Amino acid sequence: MAALDRHRFEIPLYTVGAAARIVDVHPSTLSTWTRTYRRGGANGRSTVTDPIITRLSPERPRYPCIPFVGLVEALVLSAVRRSGVPMQRIRPALKVLEQEIGLRHALASRRLYTDGAELLYDYADRQLGTGESDLVMQLVVVRSGQRVFKEAVMEYLRRIEYASDGYAARIRVPAYTKAEAIADPEMSFGSPFFVRGGCRVDDVLHRFWAGESIRSLEREFGVPFDELEDVVRVTSRWAA
Repeated sequence: MAALDRHRFEIPLYTVGAAARIVDVHPSTLSTWTRTYRRGGANGRSTVTDPIITRLSPERPRYPCIPFVGLVEALVLSAVRRSGVPMQRIRPALKVLEQEIGLRHALASRRLYTDGAELLYDYADRQLGTGESDLVMQLVVVRSGQRVFKEAVMEYLRRIEYASDGYAARIRVPAYTKAEAIADPEMSFGSPFFVRGGCRVDDVLHRFWAGESIRSLEREFGVPFDELEDVVRVTSRWAA
């Protein structure tokens, strides 16, 4: 596998907490997405499903365990959750996409962006009156004769840039409303960095927590004041 692919698929870059801050979900929520899911059945037998996002074995406890592809999967999953689809419907939908697209890591594939809505709609059309049909009503709309994801999902999919192999290569961090930050596994070990100023978000935050003012950080790093303020506000929210 090429170096870029290793960085995206095989190297754990993020702890659960760091990934959660980037995709703007609570750490406990993202943690559940990385675990095997077991549910009891009416006949006394339990069903087991795989984790919903990719997780690797960390070198040590509390070390990074999520690769870049898992971060992207969490980004897309958070968008689907925000559309109001319950988790018990999301898991079957992902299985459908994996089967229809014919790829692992379907959530991180360009085909989800280009063909995902059509594939889900066509599948649900064959399952009229089922939960899958209801799922499509919550995720897919028809515009100009084409089936596309609803805007709540598309807003997140547009944040993904894809490599020539069709898988995600970088994302624009969705956690911030004013700050523009990028996560790229080829740069700073995947740690988000400011587009304006070029410094790592974590470097600025560490200096702020050490007592430096936002104004002094603005002068030193060249990041606009409102972007710095936005990052501090979001990080403080999750730390509370």
